[in-house]
Amino acid sequence: MVGLGAWSLVGAALIILLLPRSLEQCGHILLSAPIVRLGDQVMASCIINQNCSHLVTEWRIVWKLEPELHPRERQQHLPNGTLQSTITLPHFNHSRVLLSCCLHWGNSLQILDQAELQAGYPPIAPHNLSCIMNLTINSLICQWEPGPDTHLSTSFTLKSFKSQDQCQTQKDSIPDCVPEDGQSHCSIPRRHLQLYQDMSIWVQAKNALGTSISPKLCLAPMDVVKLEPPTLSALEPSPGVAPPQPGCLRLHWETWKPSLYIEQKCELRHQPRLGEAGWDLVSALPARTPEHELCGLLPSTTYTLQMRCTRWPLPGHWSEWSPSLELITAQRAPIVRLDTWWRQRQLDPQTVAVQLFWKPIALEEESGQIQGYLVSRRPSDQAGAEPTLCDTTELNCTFQLPPEAREVLLQAYNTAGSSHPTPVVFLESRGPPLGRLHATARDPHSLWVGWEPPRPPPQGYVIEWGLSPPSPNGSPMTWRLEHDGSIAGTLLQENIRPFQLYEITVTPLYQDTKGPSQHVYAYSQEMAPSHGPELHLRHIGKTWAQLEWVPEAPELGKSPFTHYTIFWTNTQDQSFSTVLNASTHSFVLRGLEPSSLYHVHLMAASQAGATNSTILTLMTLALEESELHIILGLFGLLVLLICLCGAAQFCCRPRISSSCPVFGTPACHPSPRSQCWRRKRKSQGPGSPMTAQGPVASPPLCRPMCSRGTQECLPLSLSPSLATATRCFMCKC
Repeated sequence: MVGLGAWSLVGAALIILLLPRSLEQCGHILLSAPIVRLGDQVMASCIINQNCSHLVTEWRIVWKLEPELHPRERQQHLPNGTLQSTITLPHFNHSRVLLSCCLHWGNSLQILDQAELQAGYPPIAPHNLSCIMNLTINSLICQWEPGPDTHLSTSFTLKSFKSQDQCQTQKDSIPDCVPEDGQSHCSIPRRHLQLYQDMSIWVQAKNALGTSISPKLCLAPMDVVKLEPPTLSALEPSPGVAPPQPGCLRLHWETWKPSLYIEQKCELRHQPRLGEAGWDLVSALPARTPEHELCGLLPSTTYTLQMRCTRWPLPGHWSEWSPSLELITAQRAPIVRLDTWWRQRQLDPQTVAVQLFWKPIALEEESGQIQGYLVSRRPSDQAGAEPTLCDTTELNCTFQLPPEAREVLLQAYNTAGSSHPTPVVFLESRGPPLGRLHATARDPHSLWVGWEPPRPPPQGYVIEWGLSPPSPNGSPMTWRLEHDGSIAGTLLQENIRPFQLYEITVTPLYQDTKGPSQHVYAYSQEMAPSHGPELHLRHIGKTWAQLEWVPEAPELGKSPFTHYTIFWTNTQDQSFSTVLNASTHSFVLRGLEPSSLYHVHLMAASQAGATNSTILTLMTLALEESELHIILGLFGLLVLLICLCGAAQFCCRPRISSSCPVFGTPACHPSPRSQCWRRKRKSQGPGSPMTAQGPVASPPLCRPMCSRGTQECLPLSLSPSLATATRCFMCKC
């Protein structure tokens, strides 16, 4: 193999030196078509020149379609001395690839020739052709959609000509417009156009497989003109013109100067800057009247506005929307209901201090922004001015009045005006009171306050609540006006913090009077006791100890004790416990070991948690010497008694009698196995009644029933052996 490889290299070197051309110039490829449709058949031939056929004894031509090798299909010598190899690709599915004709040269492939094959599709006709006349750059700009990719190099050309009779008659041609590569739009300069003359426009797409054109467009450049947007601004107020009404805006705009000679109409759109509201459109605004008052808007609201214009009544395209303009609508006077409450305090016989509270309740969705509140006294003379008591932005005010003053006026105002005056009448307490006012905590941030409605039912209630005692920063009481007089409670959720004591005041309101205020205290959430009762040792013995404790006084905001648990532990870490009810104040520990150390503590539990007392350490008393002697003596007597009982039980066991009892003894039963039975039987002679004369009648054999104290009699005739036997039995009860 080494020799063959060396010979191949030498042969290749000789060929290169001897021939004026390289081996690559020996062959060339002929294609049926260099560019075909995807999926079509491709045929190729590789021809070896006759000048090169003698260089290689055996030509082995291989086709390579990157990156795959294809074996030759047919290889033949032509009459002119050339060698031809052909290949057929039945379904060519590459968009672009190199086809190589190669020669096996030793252990490698020598490329003789290469050809590029391309495949794709004919161009689809462009569509969606549209044009716009841009007066800013004075060009007709046309754009289109080229269609799907053809996988081939495709050129687009915008073609047009001037025409008459709605593009039925062609007149002058217009130079073609060729876009840059990859772009689908092109511009025809103004110098090739006549703005008011029809022209026919289309797009031609062309590649190696064919040509297609788009549908023709017939238009006059000015019919597709697109104007620049106007400049939008707020209309400046004039001295002789009234300001805009609440919810209105006055606008002014200037059209684009190059379009001043063009009749046009405009559209205006607006939306609130905040929120999720969409655009509202105002149509058909004439451009010749560059002013407009926009109404129906929300008062005191910032709006974003934009405008666009188009040629009208002749055809044209809408301009882009103008840059946004933000304006604030005029305010409207507040439309609110003011809920009020007050507190009075007599300073001296001539002066009463009044603290007035209020809350604004909007009566409409957009009731106007409130900038302040005005409290004034109703004058006795209606023609006079109302003296001002307070002018504030807060929701409360403190002022002084003479004792005879029974009414003031409250108003909300802004720059647009004031709300309707709300009379505040200081009522006297002449109505019936509430019944059973109570309050409970629903959760750490709410309180439920309930009551029994009085009779007759009131028109409403005023509920006040705040910390008790008041906080050092002097935060005012929170209050609420309930307009439903039939309710029997309400949930307070405003300004409620956990673990705080609140004072709650409820006042019924009647027609022209009010009832007396009722107070109740409640915690928003009760806490566990801060510490438990202290244990004390009252008495102690050798095996017991009496403990006692003093229950803690109830604490505000602390949940009361529900039960106690006593724990005690000895020196061997053995723990014991017992649970006691909350009314128990003492307990005796029993079963303790004498002269032993114990650790005791008390746990007091409530619904909010538990707490432990301090640990009490105690030691039981030791036994005395005399008591020890007595215990030892008693123990000795107990042992002696046990021994005597054992001996007595042993001595009283049943045993066999040494003499024969008299027949018929109730306490004995006959036993054939007893010694007496056997001994008497041996002493009888051969002339006994049993052997000589047969059985002799005897009285029935009676025996007592040990369990019932009765006798059971058996006839001796049923037992012949018993008739001759001596009445001797072994006692067996």
